[in-house]
Amino acid sequence: MARTKSGAGDSADAPTKKQKKPKKQRWYHQVWAAYKMTRRQDPLVTWIMLAVFCGILALSLLVGFLTGHPIYATVIGLPFSLLGAMFVLTRKAERAAYTQIEGQPGAVRAALGTVRGGWNFDDEPVAVSRQQDLVFRGIGRPGVVLVSEGPAHRVQRMLDDERRRTARVLPNVPITLLQVGNAEGQIPLPKVARKVQKLKKKLTRAESAEVGKRLKALGGVRLPVPKGVDPMKARPDRKGMRGR
Repeated sequence: MARTKSGAGDSADAPTKKQKKPKKQRWYHQVWAAYKMTRRQDPLVTWIMLAVFCGILALSLLVGFLTGHPIYATVIGLPFSLLGAMFVLTRKAERAAYTQIEGQPGAVRAALGTVRGGWNFDDEPVAVSRQQDLVFRGIGRPGVVLVSEGPAHRVQRMLDDERRRTARVLPNVPITLLQVGNAEGQIPLPKVARKVQKLKKKLTRAESAEVGKRLKALGGVRLPVPKGVDPMKARPDRKGMRGR
């Protein structure tokens, strides 16, 4: 009797190996990643953190000796020392992150992603110029905010055009214009999120939701080119323009 061949059949019948799930990052992994990123931008961050940690701990010891309870004061001061060092790391990491993205297209949208308090920002810009200047739109209880990215002399007209376009749909809704940049009168990138959050609330939650529904009709920018094509380098089809 002929023996049945094995090999391909065995491999096909063999149970497929389960793909390993990516390991979840612990909080200390995230802290270490933030520290390494910050240290590349600011090498002095280590010494500043140590200075804050030791300063708070020394102050706790001093209070402990004055009150006659040095050990108790040390136990109390240790977590505050750690919190102080972590606060310094958080602030330095935030600045380092802004330094990395500053000057890149879409940096304003990344900064606006940190805004809290019921704000909704479109992922796509509502206006784009040939020089890659951008205007992003957000909706919140203060109304509609239009935030530009680019030189002041170029983006002001874009902001005005978009404000008129929005006002035609929402004539009674407050519209705030903000320019992000390093020129005079513009808002630095690290401060734009706080600037938006400080805007006074003028709408209710229901009114804000209704504004969002109406603005969906306006949409954002939809470039009529396939993905992967640079619109700045696209050339017209001259044969098609003459007619075939």
